[in-house]
Amino acid sequence: MSRGTLPGWVDYGLIPLLNVVVAFLFSGLVVLFIGENPLEAARLLLYGAFGYGEGIGFTLFFATNFVLTGLAVAVAFHAGLFNIGAEGQALLGGFGTALACLALDRYVPWWVTFPVAILAAAAFGAGWALIPAWLQAARGSHIVITTIMFNFIASALMGYVLVDVLKQPGSMQPETRTFEAGGQLPQFRELIPALGQAPLNVAAVVAIAALVGVWVLVWRTRLGYAMRAFGLNPTAAGYAGIPALRITVVAMLISGGLAGLMSLNEVMGAQGRLLLDFTAGAGFVGIAVALMGRAHPVGILFAAILFGALYQGGAELAFDMPNITRDMIVFIQGLVILFAGALEHMFRPALTTLFAPRAAKAATA
Repeated sequence: MSRGTLPGWVDYGLIPLLNVVVAFLFSGLVVLFIGENPLEAARLLLYGAFGYGEGIGFTLFFATNFVLTGLAVAVAFHAGLFNIGAEGQALLGGFGTALACLALDRYVPWWVTFPVAILAAAAFGAGWALIPAWLQAARGSHIVITTIMFNFIASALMGYVLVDVLKQPGSMQPETRTFEAGGQLPQFRELIPALGQAPLNVAAVVAIAALVGVWVLVWRTRLGYAMRAFGLNPTAAGYAGIPALRITVVAMLISGGLAGLMSLNEVMGAQGRLLLDFTAGAGFVGIAVALMGRAHPVGILFAAILFGALYQGGAELAFDMPNITRDMIVFIQGLVILFAGALEHMFRPALTTLFAPRAAKAATA
């Protein structure tokens, strides 16, 4: 029962929707078990995420992070690579963003610094993905292991940089100085006061452009076709003249560059400085977003908004229902990941039996 036997709307729409519904049903049982009303909890969560301007702003702010890390993981997926290193690549992207801002913020406006920061973030993220890619393609090292280990190396490296190199003199905090106006992105709340204090900023435009760019790359270019062919069958792709080393390295460079762009939203947009561990796990959430979105930009957009809603609405829910702690929100996120990933094939056999014959008849006609 291959994925191609199902209509696209079932494979990319109905199955993820069923996974989310079942995950929330199980979450409702947990909420009921601790003595709270699951319907009221769902109402509070949805209101916190979408019920007022500031909540929507925070939801979209978090979703911006998850779109970029989800795209990073998805591009690697299409080439048959499981990039677990988006967290570390985003950290190094933040280093590149900070260097661009620290060098230019006092001399030029933000719209001059911004393109330089984009290039720096993408270059640093891609550079951090290069070594695991080469080790996979040339030495046979498993990319899952190397990218996981590079996350730890990136975290340690950023600790050194922020404590011994870029820390503001006289400060006890592991962070850079606050950027001047030339190093900070405009906030949408300046145009839309209803967003309140939500840090939604111009980096969201980069995320939208990345969605379009990845769709064009993967489905409308020769490189994208080569990546998908290699991901489906590396042996056949090799016989067709597709070089494994080049495809692996290029796919991981693009993946790392997309992960690095996530830092723009946090470093240059929300915080206005480089902080230790500013990614807060967004690189790992990107794995779940890519899985739930079927590595397709449209699916990734909706999955990112879902996880953004869980982050924002979960914080509101934990405040209004003290019995539902932040750990329980993480548990709900884990259920979504479980049903979208590990149990992804739970509904597929029945749906294949139901819809595959119809799809075959339509193709024949």
